[in-house]
Amino acid sequence: MGQIVVVGLNHRSAPVEIREKIAFPQSEIGCALRGLLEREQISEAVIVSTCNRVEVWILASVGYQGTAIVEQFFASFHGIPYGDLNGHLYHYDGEVAIRHLFRVASSLDSMVLGEPQILGQVKDAYGYAGEFRSIGPILDKFFTKAFFVAKRVRTETRVASSAVSVSYAAVELARKIFGDLKDKTVMLIGAGEMCELAARHLLSAGVKGILVTNRTFERAAKLAEEFRGTPVRFDELRDHLKRADIVLSSTGATHFILKRSDVEEVIRVRRNRPMFFIDMAVPRDIDPEANQLDNVYVYDIDDLNNVIETNLEERQKEAAKAEEIVTAEVRSFLRWMNAQQVTPTIVSLRRKFEEVKEAEVAKAVSMLGTDDPKAKKVVESLAASILNKMLHAPIAAMKKESDGRNPMEIVAVVREIFGLPETADTEEPGDRKEPEP
Repeated sequence: MGQIVVVGLNHRSAPVEIREKIAFPQSEIGCALRGLLEREQISEAVIVSTCNRVEVWILASVGYQGTAIVEQFFASFHGIPYGDLNGHLYHYDGEVAIRHLFRVASSLDSMVLGEPQILGQVKDAYGYAGEFRSIGPILDKFFTKAFFVAKRVRTETRVASSAVSVSYAAVELARKIFGDLKDKTVMLIGAGEMCELAARHLLSAGVKGILVTNRTFERAAKLAEEFRGTPVRFDELRDHLKRADIVLSSTGATHFILKRSDVEEVIRVRRNRPMFFIDMAVPRDIDPEANQLDNVYVYDIDDLNNVIETNLEERQKEAAKAEEIVTAEVRSFLRWMNAQQVTPTIVSLRRKFEEVKEAEVAKAVSMLGTDDPKAKKVVESLAASILNKMLHAPIAAMKKESDGRNPMEIVAVVREIFGLPETADTEEPGDRKEPEP
């Protein structure tokens, strides 16, 4: 059947200068997959290529040979010296490889724990492998199982439930203050990158509209068009501030652009309707004294980072629960993998012994020189009893899981001792029932 192997690198094992050299653009995925399958030791392949990781997954006839082939493939396909990859590539096989994919798909191996993008990226890789016919029954089952594990982690833990980026933290805080954001208006002051990203997330969260102001009106107009919002001249900022429920500010000013008195006047005009100020500027744009006013909430960059740190701690606690799910599902998949070899081996072993039994029974009956059916039945019964007793130990050993031995090693020994042929076919993933939805 072969062994599951992964060879790759990620943000922890290699800098971006190395990762970008061996990344696989979408346009080259098909060619790369076909190139892998040209190697006779590889029967199935999937390539996962993102900005933070590049991994080649294969089903190899012999694990260590598959590892060496893929390592050389990385260098030859991208036309770089193999020595450039030394110390950066990692490789796993068997149970370790299985655990690795389940953790990757569940975002437990990501730069940002719990981020949602990686699952979609792994699904894309699975889709390309299907499109270019490089995936077979084993890796198909494997990746499908990984998606199931990721779903369990997301539904049964809170590993991805709290914001761990400044922009998402801003949205999370806005929801805590206002609840539903559908009737809220955002004002964007300045053009800081984090500020713009937070504005995009707030728009995705359903805010009603956005006002954009900048010292350079052309820049405000361009951003407003991009956000389908309304540009505001910077010198008219205070006149329009009353329209905003959420204010995102990130300018390069060296002094407060909104003083406490400015906010106090706006709140009076708004008849004390709440306002949420997110000050991402350094130096700060908004007088922190404004936070003392009723129904005014001012958060600066340190406040947002504190929220993120708290959320990260919560995610780390939830990650322990996620790891337990991964461990249970690794065992489940290993049982399925083992069955693909154990069951055919048991069938083959019993068939071989049955052939020997039939031949010896016929010989014994012939030697007895009688046509008595009763005598033949006694001989057959004796032979069957001996056969079952002889097969009990090797079959039990192949099925046993609790003593820490690898059942595949025992299967290999049994096949070698009894001269059994290699199994050509594996059981299709859908043929065997599994205790999962």
